[in-house]
Amino acid sequence: MSLNHSEIQVLLDQARQLRHDIVNTTVWAGGAHIGGAMSVVDILTLLYFHTMKIDPSRPGWEDRDRLILSKGHAGVGFAPVLARKGYFPLEQLETFNHFKSPFGMHLDGAKVPGCDVSTGSLGHGLPMGVGLALGARYQKKDWRVFCILGDGECNEGSNWEAAMAASHYKLNNLITILDRNSLMIDGPTEEVMGLEPLADKWRAFGFNVIETDGHDFSALDSALGDALAHTAGPSLILAHTVKGKGISFMENDVRWHYGSIDSALAVKARESINQYYAGMTATKGEAHE
Repeated sequence: MSLNHSEIQVLLDQARQLRHDIVNTTVWAGGAHIGGAMSVVDILTLLYFHTMKIDPSRPGWEDRDRLILSKGHAGVGFAPVLARKGYFPLEQLETFNHFKSPFGMHLDGAKVPGCDVSTGSLGHGLPMGVGLALGARYQKKDWRVFCILGDGECNEGSNWEAAMAASHYKLNNLITILDRNSLMIDGPTEEVMGLEPLADKWRAFGFNVIETDGHDFSALDSALGDALAHTAGPSLILAHTVKGKGISFMENDVRWHYGSIDSALAVKARESINQYYAGMTATKGEAHE
């Protein structure tokens, strides 16, 4: 069932707030991987505020859906999502990456409520996802595993070993979402280590591949619906995104893979976010009425 106009507007409002939260948290932390957080935040918003079966009052609920943010350096985007969802008070983010804070640059599953697994060493998320999906099957549980990969980490061979296993075991309860912003820490992915034809590679490994706009809630929701309806094996949503999305001076700029923001730049970033959503609300609102 497709999202209606009211549902899309709620998600847009939530994503706008989260982008402001990411800016604030980056200021408090003194620096963070803000570019990749901005590219993945719409995906996280849809999953946590519409799609996933979760209960923030019971972070350890056995029957909850699981999420693995394999690109764990985007924790500055993940932590505000968990806070806004109600796993812990938003004010705690003021300690992000400070001494003795529960929030490191990469979130720790043993310290942060709602964080199912610790990530950060790239290439480990999908292998863990395969294990969780197999665990659900063996326990005859119907919860799903959502694993978000960065495109740069597709350089890691462990991802392709996991892909072979996911396909071999026909893990239809594993949904992999690839944040395809085409930039990694050293530059454009296709210059550092070419990935294309990326969709065809995943298909060759036995995945049902769905390409979509990673910043369009309607398109993303449709892709998730198709992936969840696919019962023959694992699915991968190839979500085309923009690094730094929503902040004009950061968009598609590899220098914002990691960066710090002073108070003046934070004002400029917030103004840019508001301008982005002023246009987004009008265009999306008209498109989905």
